[in-house]
Amino acid sequence: MGAKVSKEQGKEKPESRIIDYFCPFAMNDIDGLRSLLTSPKKVVIVTHFKPDADALGSSLGLAGFLIKKGHSVDVISPSDYPDFLAWMPRKEIVTALSKTSKEPELKTAQLVAHADIIFCLDFSSLKRINEVGDMVKQSSAIKILVDHHLEPEKFAQFEKWDVSSASTAGLIFELIKDIDSAESIDSDMASCLYAGLMTDTGGFRHNNTTQREFLIASELVRLGANPSEIAKKIYDMNSLERLRLTGYVLSEKLTVLPEYNTAYITLTGDELNKFGAQTGDTEGLVNYGLSIKGVKMAVLMYDRKEEIKLSFRSLADFDVNALARKHFEGGGHKNASGGQSRLTLEETLQKFLSILPEYKSLLNQ
Repeated sequence: MGAKVSKEQGKEKPESRIIDYFCPFAMNDIDGLRSLLTSPKKVVIVTHFKPDADALGSSLGLAGFLIKKGHSVDVISPSDYPDFLAWMPRKEIVTALSKTSKEPELKTAQLVAHADIIFCLDFSSLKRINEVGDMVKQSSAIKILVDHHLEPEKFAQFEKWDVSSASTAGLIFELIKDIDSAESIDSDMASCLYAGLMTDTGGFRHNNTTQREFLIASELVRLGANPSEIAKKIYDMNSLERLRLTGYVLSEKLTVLPEYNTAYITLTGDELNKFGAQTGDTEGLVNYGLSIKGVKMAVLMYDRKEEIKLSFRSLADFDVNALARKHFEGGGHKNASGGQSRLTLEETLQKFLSILPEYKSLLNQ
């Protein structure tokens, strides 16, 4: 499948591609990939650290397809994942690395070392999978990247990369159709893929929602995904601690800087511990800042012990991807990106405040 090109404001950009980089198999198109998957393989699917619904949903959706085709499949998460994703079918094949046990890491090393194929889903750089990145880099397995983030690192033999796609789950749906057909997707797979598509479009509210997303969603519903049930499991299954954390953030921690049309939230480790915060409990908090009238950029900074994690959101043409890449070792999408800092939380905040004048004119357009 050759590279497709679309034009936007007179500029050309790649939309989707599967590229062959010195692969021992003749697989520079979808036919080659289909041929590779005709015989049973040991397949490992890796997704990014602290996986969200798109990361885990696309991984388990693809896993279901490959298992039906006779492959041996394991999914690896470089960390734990939120409790509100624990309903996803086939979660028992997920190996999640842990800070309290070496066993998952040893198992992961064995799985990666013996894999024939490694699918890398919903991340564009090996640093997004922490110590698993070195394992994947050193593996002799054929590596296939499926992702929709900007500026992918060139570590895979094949890429299905499309920045115009709202979700990796949507790309997996299209890949399965290209390899086989939509009818090979069962209700469990459809539910996982729908969850990824739904969340990465913000419940079909973000500006990455196009006709393409609705068409994919419609197909997944036809194939067995239940929109109401999936939305309830993800959005309406809060713990009391998570709700109290949200209330605290809104009443005590949300700061607005009108001169920069910016809102920010900071959370210390002690504050997170006070509310018993679990993986996923901070997800979505940054969007409250962006919902304030007049705000063009919102940022959440919180202490994750080993580093300060930053989440950026923006409206219209303000590019938080560029800001995150330049100042906070991050990136992602134009209007939704992440970053990190090895400074203290207070130092990270001061650094962020110090760079705002650089962006004042853009934030006030």
